[in-house]
Amino acid sequence: MPADLSELQELLTLEPLDDRLFRGRQPASSILPRMFGGQVAAQALVAAQLTVPEDRRVHSLHSYFLLEGDLSVPVVYDVEDVRDGGSFTTRRIAARQHGAIIFYMTASFQRLEEGFDHQDQMPEVLPPEECPALTDIIRRINPDHADGWVKEWSAVDVRLAPGDDPSTQRMWFRLNGRLNDDRRMRNAVLTYFSDLTLLGPTLRPHGVAVSSPDVQVASLDHSIWFHRPAPDDQWYLYDQHSPSASAGRGLSIARLFAQSGELVASIAQEGLIRPRR
Repeated sequence: MPADLSELQELLTLEPLDDRLFRGRQPASSILPRMFGGQVAAQALVAAQLTVPEDRRVHSLHSYFLLEGDLSVPVVYDVEDVRDGGSFTTRRIAARQHGAIIFYMTASFQRLEEGFDHQDQMPEVLPPEECPALTDIIRRINPDHADGWVKEWSAVDVRLAPGDDPSTQRMWFRLNGRLNDDRRMRNAVLTYFSDLTLLGPTLRPHGVAVSSPDVQVASLDHSIWFHRPAPDDQWYLYDQHSPSASAGRGLSIARLFAQSGELVASIAQEGLIRPRR
C-alpha cells in the first residue's frame, strides 16, 4: 500500500489508454491478500472525473464490489456516458481484470449552485490529541500487524475516540502531508479512506474484530454523498454506526465531519460478515 501521501497521489493518477478507457496501477503490499476496496473505488472515481467538465462536481457515487481484486495486475477502467444534462452529469464505470468486471460504480456530478443549507451537528468526542493512535491499539493486539500498518498506511494518522456504544465507532484521521491543490484529487483521497474501518461497527456488538480468523469479511457495496468541500489541513471525525446485522451481512452508515464542524460527506456500506464454521 502507499507508504506516504505522495505515493497515494501517484496511485490515484491513471494512465489514459483510449477515449474513456484508463489503467490504474497497483501498489506493493505485504499485509493485504487482495486489492483494497477504497483503492478501486477511488481510481474509478478518478476515471469518471476525467470525462466530465471541470465545473461538474461529484455529489454522489454508488458502487458494487463483484470480485476480489488481484494485486498482481493493473485494473482497466471503462467509463460510459450515461447522461449529460443542463445541471447533472452521470457516468457508469466498470473496473476489469483478467477479462472480468470486478467492480461497478455509478457517479453523478452537478454544476455548482446555491440552495437551502442545513446539517447535523458534529458529535461531542475527545479531541484527537487525547485519543489513542490506531497503531498503538493494533500493536497491543498484534505487534507484527502493527509494523505492517506503519509501513503501508503512513499516509494517514488515525486515532480512536472512546465511546460506550459497541455499534458506534468514531475515529479521527488526518493526512500526513499536503495534497495537491486539486479538488478532484481530494475527492478521490476521501473515497480511498472512506472504506477504512467501516465494517468494524457491524462486528463490535458481537465481540469480534474485522481481523479475526473466525469471520469472513468483504465489502459488498459502497455509497458516498459529497455535501461540502473538505477544508485543508484538518482532522476529520469519521462517525460510524451499524444499525443492523443479519443473514451474514452488516450495514454501516457514517458521517464525515471536519474538525471545524462542517459535515463533509455521508457514507454507507454493506459488507459480508460471515462466521467461519
